[in-house]
Amino acid sequence: MRRHTSILTAVVLGGAVAGLVDLGAASAINGFIDPLRVARFIAAGLFGLKTAKAMGMQSALIGVALQVGMGILIAGVYAVGARVLPALRRHWLPAGLAFGVGVFVVMNYVVVPLSALHSTPAFTATSFALNMAAMLVFGTIVAWFARD
Repeated sequence: MRRHTSILTAVVLGGAVAGLVDLGAASAINGFIDPLRVARFIAAGLFGLKTAKAMGMQSALIGVALQVGMGILIAGVYAVGARVLPALRRHWLPAGLAFGVGVFVVMNYVVVPLSALHSTPAFTATSFALNMAAMLVFGTIVAWFARD
């Protein structure tokens, strides 16, 4: 018998886990660089690259907080949608994969270009596939937590 979780628990746990896994995936995709370096790059979306580098560890901590916060916000979108459309809970795996594709598109072609970095990712076939895979995992984690 499965224990039902509250929507708040699903959003916070799903978003935090997905966000932290995604931080690790970004580290691996970029040659297993220090995850705190990835976190500083995330903070650069808020402060700009030069300022984020100058801030050092402080920007890395802000970057981790931003990553987890974005994960929670994105999980909230899915969880609310899953309450409105119960099929998203029943068919959580395909729904989570589809959601991951949407997250990929929004993050890479809306959020990042509108950030202080003002850039659009230039993907190779390999980096596109790896980044898409990371977002498929992200969407699956969020959907799994929201499935109850």
